[in-house]
Amino acid sequence: MFRKVEDFVKDWQGEMDATLRIFRALTDESLGHRVTPEGRSIGKLAWHLTQSLPEMMNRTGLVVKGPGEDEPIPASAAAIASAYEASAGSLLEQIRTQWQDDTLLELREMYGEQWANGFTLSALVKHQTHHRAQMTVLMRQAGLQVPGVYGPAREEWAQWGMPAPE
Repeated sequence: MFRKVEDFVKDWQGEMDATLRIFRALTDESLGHRVTPEGRSIGKLAWHLTQSLPEMMNRTGLVVKGPGEDEPIPASAAAIASAYEASAGSLLEQIRTQWQDDTLLELREMYGEQWANGFTLSALVKHQTHHRAQMTVLMRQAGLQVPGVYGPAREEWAQWGMPAPE
């Protein structure tokens, strides 16, 4: 749970950048890739993350701009990345201007439970990390190069002059 607004801001900037690196590695052709017919596609996962920002954070009283839950998945990877960047930036601006540290302790109704705002922010980051990881597996299956997030991806070790670990 976040207890300081500045801690979230610093964390979110890195998480937002990591998500954008993943989104910008997508191609329009890759958006439909999925493992099974009933599984989520790369495009659906990316769009779900984008839609989740306003859906989740507006429940806290913020006004985060972004696509509604019923808006269809764009056919363009660039359009998804652009929408995510705008929404993630809107969240950052809302947090910076609307909340103080004590706001993080306030409780809000979230999916039938009472969550502290700081817990909601933590859940948002973990939710994004979870789905971003799912996307990287699908990206490899689709033949895309996966950018490193918390360290180099397999393809990036060579840039560091090192062999990729097995």
